[in-house]
Amino acid sequence: MQKFYKVFLIVFVIIIGINVYAIDFNTDLLSEDNLKFVFSIGAGVIGLILLFVMNTWSKIGVRK
Repeated sequence: MQKFYKVFLIVFVIIIGINVYAIDFNTDLLSEDNLKFVFSIGAGVIGLILLFVMNTWSKIGVRK
């Protein structure tokens, strides 16, 4: 993995971790208070998926 992808990997993992910590598990997961954290976690997961897709595409173009 290039340094560029590693930086974003760390950023997305930190964002997901902070939002999981912020969720109030005593209330409903889709309540109004938790919904902003759930959307943020979803965006972080989508970012992680796109990060690995872009890393794979960059490896495909490199000839050995």
